[in-house]
Amino acid sequence: MATNCYDCFFIFDSNKYNRDPGGVAATAQKAIEDLGGEILASRLWEERKLAYPIEGHNKGTYWITYFNIDSSKLVEFNRTCQLNDNILRFLVTKVDPRLVDALVAHATGVNQVTEEQPGEEEAVAAGAGNEEAN
Repeated sequence: MATNCYDCFFIFDSNKYNRDPGGVAATAQKAIEDLGGEILASRLWEERKLAYPIEGHNKGTYWITYFNIDSSKLVEFNRTCQLNDNILRFLVTKVDPRLVDALVAHATGVNQVTEEQPGEEEAVAAGAGNEEAN
């Protein structure tokens, strides 16, 4: 089968996450790696109040992960997430290959500047020249 890039948006149990942030996030990452996946980026999004209670929880910790995995392993990954007590909800979506680099760079905080604004220096120089003429 084909290996594709996916993003998974997790909502972790905030109580468990606050007690062991590294351990809770590691269980989700371990599930991906155990299935032969490669994690591209994984980070905390935010902790916030849920729109509706989930299993008696009113707050959740949002976490986003970008990863490559064989598409045939997704069913097993979904089952693993359903059985994980740390995960209240999760959503896996396939990432368009044209967007992978930009999304991973944004998630990791790497600023990729590929082009300069054309004509920006000329516009500044022209504006300075006009002020001198007046």
